[in-house]
Amino acid sequence: MREYENDLIKKGITYIAGVDEAGRGPVAGPVVAAAVILRNDFHYGYINDSKKMSEKQREKAFTDIIENAIAFGVGIIDETIIDEINILEATKKAMTLAIENLKVKPEYVLIDAVKLNCNFKTLSIIKGDQKSISIAAASVIAKVTRDRLMKEYSILYPNYAFEKHKGYLTKIHKERIKEFGPCAIHRKTFAPIDSYYQKWSNYHKNCFF
Repeated sequence: MREYENDLIKKGITYIAGVDEAGRGPVAGPVVAAAVILRNDFHYGYINDSKKMSEKQREKAFTDIIENAIAFGVGIIDETIIDEINILEATKKAMTLAIENLKVKPEYVLIDAVKLNCNFKTLSIIKGDQKSISIAAASVIAKVTRDRLMKEYSILYPNYAFEKHKGYLTKIHKERIKEFGPCAIHRKTFAPIDSYYQKWSNYHKNCFF
C-alpha cells in the first residue's frame, strides 16, 4: 500500500496527498471528497479501502488520521450542483475543493481513478484506494464524513431511512421513494428519481393546456 508513496519519497518528494471520494453512486445526498497528507513515520497499516472496512474500523481510522496526518481537507458538493453539472464534474469539483482545503500544499497528488486539472503534479490510479495508503486514508475521511451527513439528513427526512443506506438505492430505499416520492436531497437527474419529476412535469403540462 506504500509503493507509490515510497517511490515518490525516493525522488525527494515529501508532501504527498491522496485524494478519493464517497457518494458517486447514491441517488440522494452530496458527493464528498477528501485529500490527506500522511506522516511517513506513523503506522497506518490497518487502513484499507474504506469499502472493505467495518463502520467501527472506519471510525477508528478516521480519528487516527485526523489526529496524526500532516494535513487533510474535505470538499462537499450537494445534489443541486450534481444535477446541474453531472456527477463526474461534481466529483472533480469536490476533489479540487478538498485539495484547496489542505493547510499544507502538496508536492504531488495521488488520485483514485479521476483525472484532475490542477496546479500540482498528479497521478490517477485505477483502484487507487487499494494500492495507495494515502488514497485509502482519503477514502476513509470521505466515507465517514458523508455517512455522518446522511445520518443527519435522516433526522430531517425520517421517512427515507438514510441512516441505513446512505442514499444508495437499496430495497428499503426504493420502497420509501415509491411510498413518499423524492425529497429535497434526492438527485433529480438520477434514475428512478428522474421519472418522478418527469411525471410531475407532464402532469402539469397537461393541466395547463
